[in-house]
Amino acid sequence: MKGKFLRRLYILAVMIFFYLPIIYTVVFSFNSSKSLSTFSGFSLQWYEKMFHNKDMVNSIFYTIAIAVLATLVSTFVGTLTAIGLSKSGRILKAAVEQVNDMPIMNPDIVTGIGLLMFFSTLAVKKGFMTLLLSHIMFCIPYVILSVMPKLRSLDPNLLDAALDLGCTPMQAVTKVIVPQITSGIVSGALIAFTMSFDDFVISYFVTGSGVNNISIMVYTMSKRINPSINALSTVIIVIITAALIAINLVPLLSEKNKNKNKGV
Repeated sequence: MKGKFLRRLYILAVMIFFYLPIIYTVVFSFNSSKSLSTFSGFSLQWYEKMFHNKDMVNSIFYTIAIAVLATLVSTFVGTLTAIGLSKSGRILKAAVEQVNDMPIMNPDIVTGIGLLMFFSTLAVKKGFMTLLLSHIMFCIPYVILSVMPKLRSLDPNLLDAALDLGCTPMQAVTKVIVPQITSGIVSGALIAFTMSFDDFVISYFVTGSGVNNISIMVYTMSKRINPSINALSTVIIVIITAALIAINLVPLLSEKNKNKNKGV
């Protein structure tokens, strides 16, 4: 009984440690004063100032634009790569999977410095395009990892059966394979969006020409006391939380619908 109580107490302490700073940030984003320690009253003034600040609005625009474009491209490329790997030989599949794991296992700062040197060597001007390409690069592996388990669960003869029944290779992929792995594709896309939206380290090294995402903007604002940072951070928290909820709900709803259809 005592051990059970201690375990619950430990879990509660961990939850408080992780979530108290988030709650604190959200609460003080509505503070009527500039104080970051005393709550003086409810106000939306910091949100108003945030949306009247051109740099903050631009950072939100760039963050969303980069995240959406990187998600679309990485989902398309990652899904096609995963489908191709599922029909490849063992040696090629193992080699590509090892390469695919490298951006995930590699520390972000190493990846960021590597991309910085790569773009500098090619004399590519840092800005929107370098930021977008970098995000696509590190998002693709997450899409592949999300789609591959779904492909492994499919009947290996499904594609051949579709071709035998008259489908073209493109029709077999789009009308037979893709509908079966939709939940994996959606999960991969949501993870890619979250990773892109939340990235700071890699973005810091590859951006330029006044193109800053929200993470970089929050970092620059943290050097001076500015309550608008709480409002901007709250926007990040809300969007990331919504994406994480979707990541967890989509597979559950898909599985529920699948079981319901089987029952019918």
